[in-house]
Amino acid sequence: MAESLALPRDTSNPVVSALTVIAVQLAGALFLRQFLLIDDWRLVIGLLLLFGAALVLMERVPSLEARVEAAFARHSRLALLLGIAIVLAFPFALEGNTYALHLCVISMLYAVLALALNFQLGSANIPNFATGASYGIGAYASALLALNFGVSFWLALPVAAVVATIFGFLLGIPSMRTRDSYLALVTIAFGVVIHQLLNNLEFTGGPNGLVGIPAPELFGHSFASPLVIFGQELPSQANFYYLSALLVLISIVFARRLHDSRVGLAWNALRTDELAARCQGINVTWYKVLAFAVDAFLAGFAGTIYAFYVGFISPDNFTFLVSVTIMTMVIAGGMDNILGVIVGAFLLTLLPEKLRAFSDYRILFFGVTVIVFLMIRPQGLFPQRLRRYGH
Repeated sequence: MAESLALPRDTSNPVVSALTVIAVQLAGALFLRQFLLIDDWRLVIGLLLLFGAALVLMERVPSLEARVEAAFARHSRLALLLGIAIVLAFPFALEGNTYALHLCVISMLYAVLALALNFQLGSANIPNFATGASYGIGAYASALLALNFGVSFWLALPVAAVVATIFGFLLGIPSMRTRDSYLALVTIAFGVVIHQLLNNLEFTGGPNGLVGIPAPELFGHSFASPLVIFGQELPSQANFYYLSALLVLISIVFARRLHDSRVGLAWNALRTDELAARCQGINVTWYKVLAFAVDAFLAGFAGTIYAFYVGFISPDNFTFLVSVTIMTMVIAGGMDNILGVIVGAFLLTLLPEKLRAFSDYRILFFGVTVIVFLMIRPQGLFPQRLRRYGH
């Protein structure tokens, strides 16, 4: 039996469906650009209302959403190539705005963290409030290697991911003795323990953190220097923009491959009915622990890039609130839906920044906005799609 995603058949004209793909992607890129560049809170609210209207339209007219999905399924290669082109050209469209580039970098790192958690929460229905801790482990492991032993960023990157994965196994194995809310409590406790260790151990810098993390270098080019492409100079943040974009691309490929593999099928079986999965011969314990390890592995990568990007880290960067935020991104975006998780990560990263005009009330407006979006789309902005099986 071969497995494939349940996608509607595209019966429209191939030219029309190709134009649909192009129009949707360009509209999304334009929306993101405007959202990043505007500062007037009234325009921010206007764009949010426009986004909400698009969600309402998709909810009220399911055939429209199905037609767009079918167009992307039919022209997947076009969508991929155009998406890559948009990502590569996007920094040029930001007109040298360093803050907008910074927000893009942070949003992409959170997208990786959300994809990491999605393996557990979305695919296997395993609650994990320790993704922020794995993020911090990766950041601290790489920073300590660079500061104390002079290890380059490119070597520290995989080493930190391995260290975070080991901690993921250490969390996953004892967690198998618990289920549901008790499992969530274990992950919360793990995150609190890691935060306290980072805050109190001398070699981690304690509450003062680690300062002076060197910028990466590639072929003699320092990531702290402006990036020149085709004679046009981009701010130094562009170096980390492209690095983060590459990590997001690798994470997407990783997620797609895992989702379509036996591992993804096993995780979905656990999500549907753990007892039935066990009766079918699935090693439930192994696949649960594997989900913890994969989550920590990707979080370790994101943490390393973050540490070398900002040049300073402290325990306050990796609190329990970070884990809650990542979980909110997965739920609001759409569990077990790669596109939804990424959109949710961007939305929940950018919203608090764009609502700063409301000062002390911005968190209130942020929460209200998320609630409204979930009322419009209760299963997330882009709900998970059921699998179908055939020869």
